[in-house]
Amino acid sequence: MRHRVKKKHFDRTKEQRLALYRSLARALIMEERIETSLQKAKALRAFIERLVELGKKGDLASRRRALALLPDRKVIKKLFEEIAPRFESRKGGYVRIIKLPDRRIGDGCELAILEFVE
Repeated sequence: MRHRVKKKHFDRTKEQRLALYRSLARALIMEERIETSLQKAKALRAFIERLVELGKKGDLASRRRALALLPDRKVIKKLFEEIAPRFESRKGGYVRIIKLPDRRIGDGCELAILEFVE
C-alpha cells in the first residue's frame, strides 16, 4: 500500500534515483543553473537544500556528511567555500524553480530552470 509515501520514484530503483540526484546536484553546483524536467527539479530541491544546510554549518562532520551524499570532493569544496557563504543570513529557500513555457519535443515533458537564489 502507498500510505503516506510522498517522494517521486521516477520508475527507478533507490540506487538509480540517488545517482540521478547526485548527477543533477553536481551539475547545479558546478554550473549554478540547469534546465531539467519540472518533476525532477521539484524532487532535487530537497536534496540541494540539505547540502546547502550542511555547507552553512561548515564543520568537519558536515563536510563528511555532504561527501556521503555527494561523493565528489571538487563539488563539495565549491559548495562549502563559494555557494554556502552566500546564504549565511538566509534561513531556507536557496533554490529557485522557473517553469519554462515550452515542453520537451520528445516526450512533451514540462521543463524548468533550477538555479540558486542570488
